[in-house]
Amino acid sequence: MEVVIRRTPEEVAATAAGIVADYVRSGPSVLGLATGSTPLATYADLIRRHRDEDLSFAQAVSFNLDEYVGLPAAHPESYRSVIRREFTSHVDLPDADVHGPDGNAEDVFAEAKRYEAAIDAAGGVDVQLLGIGTDGHIGFNEPGSSLASLTRIKTLTEQTREDNARFFESIDEVPIHVLTQGLGTISRARHLLLLATGAGKAEAVQAAVEGPVTAFCPASVLQLHPHVTVVVDDAAAGRLRLADYYRYVLANKPTGQGF
Repeated sequence: MEVVIRRTPEEVAATAAGIVADYVRSGPSVLGLATGSTPLATYADLIRRHRDEDLSFAQAVSFNLDEYVGLPAAHPESYRSVIRREFTSHVDLPDADVHGPDGNAEDVFAEAKRYEAAIDAAGGVDVQLLGIGTDGHIGFNEPGSSLASLTRIKTLTEQTREDNARFFESIDEVPIHVLTQGLGTISRARHLLLLATGAGKAEAVQAAVEGPVTAFCPASVLQLHPHVTVVVDDAAAGRLRLADYYRYVLANKPTGQGF
């Protein structure tokens, strides 16, 4: 695991966008896309690179991390809508190549298995963007989730629903159930890219990076992965005990060693 501490959220976004852009430029790639507030600046930076630097997504396909159950696909806060509005409609990534679980499937349990199989059939995810919840969840894998879990239906905690209520008129509109890639599914991506900004995420970041590997902090499963890049701003790094060491390592990276 490499922890990259940047001064500002803007620098976090630029670093993350650069990592994703390297995969896209390398040839056909499978991108794992996350929603929430934190990745939006990264998507904006990728859109800028597409517009100003001819970064093409024509050889990429993407898989969304999760989706609300029962929220109409056309609802502005469905994750299919959010990803299209905030990112894919602004680049040359066709809608047909942007995949997400169907939260309105007649059989959501079968849909979870179908989506898991679709990721496998695409060859797996090359780079997976991740945010982190205040309780340490990634995707919608709430505390207590199996570290080996696959795509499935989950029940959101009240804390997560409260955190997401800002995107709706009230918490009553936030669905209780979601379809989410599991921690085992996420862990099969070849490169995990976790982003966090702001002091409100500092405790969760510290638990994920430096705490024990435990289902109580689902993001701690990243410690078991061979290729993880955690990009945080100074505020989100505020509780890291080894922050000075992480900065030292970054300043002294061997020549030619990327992320």
